[in-house]
Amino acid sequence: MSDSLSADTATSFSLHVGVEHAGQRADRILADAIGTLSRSRVKTLIETGHFTCNGEARRDPAFNLKEGMFLELHLPAPEPARPQAEHIPLTILYEDRDLIVLDKPAGLVVHPAPGNETGTLVNALLGHCGPEFEGIGGEKRPGIVHRLDKDTSGTMVVAKTPLAHQALSDAFARRDIERAYLAFAWGSLPPSGSFDGAIGRDKRDRKRMTVVQRGGKSALTHFTTKALFHNSVSLVECRLATGRTHQIRVHLSQAGHPLIGDPTYLRRIPAAARHLPQDIRTKALDFPRQALHAAVLGFMHPRTKNMLKFETPLPQDLQELAAIISEK
Repeated sequence: MSDSLSADTATSFSLHVGVEHAGQRADRILADAIGTLSRSRVKTLIETGHFTCNGEARRDPAFNLKEGMFLELHLPAPEPARPQAEHIPLTILYEDRDLIVLDKPAGLVVHPAPGNETGTLVNALLGHCGPEFEGIGGEKRPGIVHRLDKDTSGTMVVAKTPLAHQALSDAFARRDIERAYLAFAWGSLPPSGSFDGAIGRDKRDRKRMTVVQRGGKSALTHFTTKALFHNSVSLVECRLATGRTHQIRVHLSQAGHPLIGDPTYLRRIPAAARHLPQDIRTKALDFPRQALHAAVLGFMHPRTKNMLKFETPLPQDLQELAAIISEK
């Protein structure tokens, strides 16, 4: 047992529940007894599995205590403040002293965050670029001027110098960047069109975004339908006029055309799937990630002022998906 929780190492605090504690919330009593942690911090530790009662894990910070219970709260050692360099292979399309353009594979998280502290693109960039890359635009997200979702593949640009970081950040803020994505969406979309709907956090599910009537950020997506398979799946090119979280995924889902494989916005089997032959339908419904690829990225080089444009083909898994859904 430790009477005070260290900020530098993993430690724990234990407490026998006395009669004076009975009937009160676990998080409140623990916070009061420890004295050096806020109640909100204690609540988070309980909810994330760092608490036991009588030796059994509990995740409910509000449960009522009973006399004689033995409580133990574990405080994990803090993660390093700065991401660590790791040697992770990168597919680099272009590199100079100011920037790197790469083809990010699906499954690679862009920057460290709770639950993904290592194995990210930032860790790989630190390993590739060396110590001089640290702190470019911030210690925890060096070089990052835009992001792709973990399971979205495709073209990204990363800044290597303060000049490039500022110029590229400004270009994204001004929307002075060419971006085109390829998406496989359920249903038959028109030949072309636009989705114009402000996006905000879904109040019923904080992990989701949604189109909102007020309080969101304006979002505009232009699309062109490139192919239609079995009148059930559309291959769509989407061009972003804005860059909101999950923008393409939200706009297509809101319009009734969620992406194949989207774990967040595809909650039921879409009606369009019934038009597919059984074997093709099964494979499409089992596709393991959102079928979205950042195919085109164009911008002005921050130093030379030359216009650069990069295009990446569909990765192997999306090529295989296209072959499957195009079968007769």
